[in-house]
Amino acid sequence: MSMTLLALGLVLIVEGLAWALAPSAIEKMLEALRDMPFEARRIAGFLAIVAGLILVWAAYAIGF
Repeated sequence: MSMTLLALGLVLIVEGLAWALAPSAIEKMLEALRDMPFEARRIAGFLAIVAGLILVWAAYAIGF
């Protein structure tokens, strides 16, 4: 459970930094996402899941 809370906290920190430091870039990215077809967004989501799983596996493998 503590690992889950740690992961959630890290995600919120990174997301908060992005919104705090570059809000206009976030707005441009959201506009670009709106223009993408649904299938491309779905594929990007699956790729993000796979990348996240690889990072979690790597952190677990090195002892975190």
